[in-house]
Amino acid sequence: MTHSSLPSVAVVGTINLDLVASVDRLPGAGETVAGGVLSRHMGGKGANQAVASARLGASVRMIGAVGDDSDGRWMRGEIEAAGVDVSRVRTVDAATGTALIVVDRAAENQIAVCQGANDEVTVEDAAFGADEVVIAQLEISMAIAARLAEVVPGYLAVNASPAQPIPAELLRRVDLFIVNETEYELMPELAEARLVAVTYGAAGAALLEQGREIARAAGVCVTAVNSVGAGDAFCAALVLALRSGQSPEHALRTACAVGAAAVSHPSSQPPLESLAVYSSASPDGSV
Repeated sequence: MTHSSLPSVAVVGTINLDLVASVDRLPGAGETVAGGVLSRHMGGKGANQAVASARLGASVRMIGAVGDDSDGRWMRGEIEAAGVDVSRVRTVDAATGTALIVVDRAAENQIAVCQGANDEVTVEDAAFGADEVVIAQLEISMAIAARLAEVVPGYLAVNASPAQPIPAELLRRVDLFIVNETEYELMPELAEARLVAVTYGAAGAALLEQGREIARAAGVCVTAVNSVGAGDAFCAALVLALRSGQSPEHALRTACAVGAAAVSHPSSQPPLESLAVYSSASPDGSV
């Protein structure tokens, strides 16, 4: 069910099949770790953020690409079943994107991504609305992200992951960057951005305005199962909370509560309650 108080969202990004090997510990370089359990999940930062936004109650459309294969058909169907408009998800002559993920018992992970169809994402016919919030990630090409800076008339949020140099025109245009603490250190230019959310895992998150901290929220204590989709759920929740009028501190608390709910579930696209449920959580994250 969508909620009229939340903005409409367009997510531009990747759609991946996640092949997950769950093991006791992550292998070192050149090492083989036995005893893993293999599972297949919906994934891709774009798809994760689109599904999370829809499950939190927003009206969402996804702009991306999948291959003309069984994985692409499966993922298109699952994203649509989550309440996301997939009419702008192209089917292209390339394999559906795939992420190879190893997760240990502490929910730490290693990820290798094969882009496949995601290299053919385009926004040329997307027709973004002035009141539409657009969320993108740097799993898509920087050329597409830069094009969004030119064609999006409204609010633009970028999850700058994986870390890479940010062109000046994108840095000036983006309303909100979202990164983890390692990515923030690797991209010092973000200190000049108008607003940056930095996540610190179990230690919570902070909002920085041109490098100056304006809000901080503590993390929520949960038993971590899979951290792969938690950051994406956090991104979706923070954007929705800020754009629905929550104060920076309240929005961070809401997003941390959503991220904690996500990390407690084995899927990268976990079931979620409405944003209002997490917005009314107590400071310790209980709902």
